[in-house]
Amino acid sequence: MSADEREQLAEGSLISHLVELRDRLLRAVICVAVVFAPCAYFSNELFTLVATPLIEKMPKGTSMIATSLISPFLAPLKLGLFVALFISMPYVLYQAWAFVAPGLYKHEKRFAIPLVVSSIALFYAGVAFAYFVVFPLMFAFFTTSAPAGVQMMTDMQNYLDFVLLLFFAFGVAFEIPVATVLLAATGMVKVETMTKNRGYVLLGIFVVAAFLTPPDALSQTMMAGPMYLLYEIGIVLSRILIKKRQSEDPAEDAAET
Repeated sequence: MSADEREQLAEGSLISHLVELRDRLLRAVICVAVVFAPCAYFSNELFTLVATPLIEKMPKGTSMIATSLISPFLAPLKLGLFVALFISMPYVLYQAWAFVAPGLYKHEKRFAIPLVVSSIALFYAGVAFAYFVVFPLMFAFFTTSAPAGVQMMTDMQNYLDFVLLLFFAFGVAFEIPVATVLLAATGMVKVETMTKNRGYVLLGIFVVAAFLTPPDALSQTMMAGPMYLLYEIGIVLSRILIKKRQSEDPAEDAAET
C-alpha cells in the first residue's frame, strides 16, 4: 500500500469516527430534550419536591421567598433541566460507551461494563442519601440555630444552587469505591499502600467534606462518614479483584501456550 493510500485510509477512518461521534452526541442531546419537556411542564412540582426537606423544618408562619422577579420562573426551569440530565444520564453514558467500546479488548469490556453500571448506581445512591438522610438532619439544625429576633426566609434561587451543589458533591463522593478499584486495577496505587495510609485518607476526606458542605460539624460528618466507609469497601473490592486476576492469569497463560 502506497503512502497516499494509507493517508486516504487514515482520513476516511477519522471522518467515520467523527461522524459516529456526532451521531452519538446528537442522540444524547435528543434524549435530554425529550425528557426535559415533561420536566419543564412539572417544574413547579419538582421544585416543591426538592424544597420539601427545608419547608418541613421551617418555623410556622415562614416560607421561602423570591428576591428576583424572574426567579419563580427560572429556578424551577433550571431544576427541570438538571432533573432531565439526571434521568438521561444512563442513556448518555451508554452512547459514550457505544462509541469507545469497539476500540477495547474483550477483557477491558468485561471490566468496564460493571464499572460503568456501578458508577451510575453509586451516583444515584449518593443523591438519594443526601435527600433522605442529610437534608432533614441538616435543615433541622439550621432552622433552629437562628438568633432571637431573626426570621429565616430563604431565597428559592439560593436554595436551589445550594442543594444542587450538595447533590453533585454526594453523588461524586459515593464514587470512591470505583476510584479505588480503578487505582488498584491499573497498578497506580497498591492495595497495601491504601491500607497503610488510612489515617491520611481519613484526614483528607474530612478536609474535602469541610469544603463541600456548609460550615458545621454535622454536615461535614454526614459526608465524611459515608466517604470513609466507601473507601474501605473499595479496598475490599480491590483485594477481591486482584485475587481473581491472579487466579485467572495462570489459566490464561496455559490456554495461550
